[in-house]
Amino acid sequence: MDFGAHGVRDVPDDTGVDFRILGPVEVFDRRTGACIVPSGSKQRALLGALVVRAGHVLSAERLIHELWGDRPPVSAANALQAHVARLRRLLQGGAPDGGGHEWIATRSMGYLLSPGRATADAQRFHRLSAEGRAALASDPVHAAELLRGALALWRGPALEGSTQGPICTVEADRLEELRLTTLETLHDANLRSGRHAEITRDLERLTASHPMRERLYDLHMLALYRCGRQTEALGVYERARRRLVDELGVEPGPALRERMEAILHHAPSLAVPRPPVVPLPLAPAVPFTPLAPAASPDPHADLLELGREIARLGDRIESLSREQEELIRRFNLLAAVPVPGGQLV
Repeated sequence: MDFGAHGVRDVPDDTGVDFRILGPVEVFDRRTGACIVPSGSKQRALLGALVVRAGHVLSAERLIHELWGDRPPVSAANALQAHVARLRRLLQGGAPDGGGHEWIATRSMGYLLSPGRATADAQRFHRLSAEGRAALASDPVHAAELLRGALALWRGPALEGSTQGPICTVEADRLEELRLTTLETLHDANLRSGRHAEITRDLERLTASHPMRERLYDLHMLALYRCGRQTEALGVYERARRRLVDELGVEPGPALRERMEAILHHAPSLAVPRPPVVPLPLAPAVPFTPLAPAASPDPHADLLELGREIARLGDRIESLSREQEELIRRFNLLAAVPVPGGQLV
């Protein structure tokens, strides 16, 4: 789906219109909770194609192929015009600002959906999924929250009921692949968060539903191993290998083989990772405030005490001077003692 400068946004707007393709195609009014759902398959396919290519002109020939394939009716051009007119009335009548915005514009070469300030569930999914992947290594708990939010936007298969032609079919396949990748990343985040016991059953179901995705087998094996179920984890590898060989004629890839070897030899790398250490904030510095000198109740007493201390220091200095003179005298006497050879020490 194209969400460029002229595409559908994922931030809240003041129109309240949300184009949804992560499930059956619909237009949702956030202000009233009402949904605009085209009634016929051709109407759904037309709306789906226009939303997928929002902000870009789709030629009449391409839309005819999208709706009728390689065998269009003789009056396909007129039929397309009728479908566009019907869909335009549906949007104009159902959207909260329908009277002030032209949702489907006619151009010399075809038609385009002009989303204006409307939003789209697919773009919100892309954004949340990307944010979750970015947070995976540093904060897996937060990453899991973002990824769950992305997957919660799905109401069913992408563009359900609209995949008659190549525009919607290709986009639906691409979105489904992104959904599965996001689901794998979610379980990776769960494993990094130490939630292996909670996801073993879900991973078992997913490997059965998507038997060609080696990443799901890899995650399932790791979850079982961390639950102390080494034999079952190795059994998952054997099941994956048989399925890949029987269905595709290939052996498991290097990542899955390395996981099996690590589980077989109890590699330390399989242990639950420790949560990252978040440094505690430093306590704010407390400015030094010198203590004020205590007020003396009797200044004359302080002077007397200070005088006595000075006298004691003077006595100590005299004593040290006498000791110094005595040491010098003894040194001179020892230096004058003669030694053999007529030399002085």
